[in-house]
Amino acid sequence: MNINYKTDFETRKPASNLLLKNYAFLILLLILLLNCSGTKPTLIGQFPPCPDKPNCVSSKSSLSLHKIAPLTYKGNSKDAREILLGIINSMPRTQISMDNDNFMHVEFTSKIFRFVDDVEFYFESPGTIHFRSASRIGNSDMGVNRDRMEEIRRLFIQAF
Repeated sequence: MNINYKTDFETRKPASNLLLKNYAFLILLLILLLNCSGTKPTLIGQFPPCPDKPNCVSSKSSLSLHKIAPLTYKGNSKDAREILLGIINSMPRTQISMDNDNFMHVEFTSKIFRFVDDVEFYFESPGTIHFRSASRIGNSDMGVNRDRMEEIRRLFIQAF
């Protein structure tokens, strides 16, 4: 009877394989972290409909997946705009990239992965601020855009 036992040396994987896997993982992680911001959409300011993904909410959408009520107020639009600007400026990792008389574009960046969401506010009619909030990349945002807009609404109502 001839029994062959493998020695410990023969059963161990070479350290170079493990090191190579760790480097590959780190490179992939670095690529993901550096590319999470995406590119700014070309339709900013044109109030495009939400894409067929659950990572967008819009006050002008008729689809329940994307529909959210606009911000409403009583009083003048100048005061409403100032309150909204104050709320946005109080939120972390925000950048107002465009601010015109009837339109505002704000970029919100997530803390860890640096995902960027584009939020557009439209001051088209007195008493109403329509908005659209969408993630630049990915399919789902885990409800982040809707939650953010509801938090802005809560703060807006509280301040107005």
